[in-house]
Amino acid sequence: MSRVVRLPRAGHTSGRNTPDPTIIHNHDFKSVYQPILSPTHQKLVGYEALVRVSRNKHPVSPVELFEQAAALDQIPELDRHLLHLHLSGFSASDSPVWLFLNINPHTCVQPEASLERLAQQCESSGTRPEKVVLELVETASDNPEALMEFIHKAKTLGFQIAIDDFGMGDSNFERLWRINPLIVKLDRSLLVNAENNNRARLLLESLVRMIRESGSLVLLEGIENGAQARIALDTEADLLQGFLFGRPGIIADATVERSEARLQAVVTDSSEWWIQDNKDQESYLRLLHFEIMDACHQIVRDHPFTEACKILLQMDGVKRCFLLDENGIQQGNLAHAGTNNKSGGFNPLYRSAGASWGHREYFRNARERPQYINSSRPYVALPDARRTVTLSTTLPTESGPQVFCVDVHPDEVFNGQLCFPATL
Repeated sequence: MSRVVRLPRAGHTSGRNTPDPTIIHNHDFKSVYQPILSPTHQKLVGYEALVRVSRNKHPVSPVELFEQAAALDQIPELDRHLLHLHLSGFSASDSPVWLFLNINPHTCVQPEASLERLAQQCESSGTRPEKVVLELVETASDNPEALMEFIHKAKTLGFQIAIDDFGMGDSNFERLWRINPLIVKLDRSLLVNAENNNRARLLLESLVRMIRESGSLVLLEGIENGAQARIALDTEADLLQGFLFGRPGIIADATVERSEARLQAVVTDSSEWWIQDNKDQESYLRLLHFEIMDACHQIVRDHPFTEACKILLQMDGVKRCFLLDENGIQQGNLAHAGTNNKSGGFNPLYRSAGASWGHREYFRNARERPQYINSSRPYVALPDARRTVTLSTTLPTESGPQVFCVDVHPDEVFNGQLCFPATL
């Protein structure tokens, strides 16, 4: 477990004087601050306050520290001590950035007392509440009404609100919309899963987009390597945090310069990677366009359908070809890529001759824009229940117009990051 801990999850507050001062007086506390950066501005825009704890020069684990504090009923005192420590260290730097403080949802049970005390600490340290972002875990409160009262009071006093660890447990958008935070910090597990799973990456991108469209900024934390940074930049998240940009430490000009230099290097590397990737994608799409047109010409000249599609079906990601009549009725069975078209076992949905696809987007696209090769939006296709993009175009034949359709599995090319244009 890390020796750097977030602001403790404090309970109800009480008086400062206690019969046993061991927690505060017998431990050494040091505030440390982890940089938070904006990739758009390529600037450091905030710090999250954390703490390192030791006793007799030996590190103390967070679990041990707070177990002792709970046993002595000194968590409120420890909470206030750490808040004072964080605010004092931050105000001494006079940095024009946000300070992120982790707040225990149980503190929200008495919002008036806890927030007035925090406001007084801000005033005594010379830090305006507008510079302080209070991080809350929206699922941890047993009293949602008290949580909403705390948030309303905090906003009235000028504090900013961030939801922490969103995307884990029982997080949901209904509470997010009610809270209306300035910032939503996504749980790191979403980024880790996105690094190893294309579907998780797509879900992360969709989640970031939905949160931003709802009116909040998105912060991705726990970024530790270049691959995770590229994913974070691809999502267009507003704020980034992680060891790649800076470990928790002191607030200093050197910290700012080092963190911003690392961010700029990541952005530069990602830009170069995107340029090359875009070139590769354009080459793939040009070849795909050529092979589809070649198949169309063969079909119009009455070549056998499977032979006309043979070369096209050898391309990466291309899985099926089929023909529809002018009413969207499938003509014949599917032409498949490879020799084992039913590797998943028995599936009657493969026998789709005569099926009606007239309600599908790709059929409508081809009828509305017959002169183009049209791309559908990604969807889960029958018969294999895989994410699919269907390319479609209209062919003039002796029996009337027919729609030639090509199913592509986008997750199998360019790590699922290929973006199909509306028309090829």
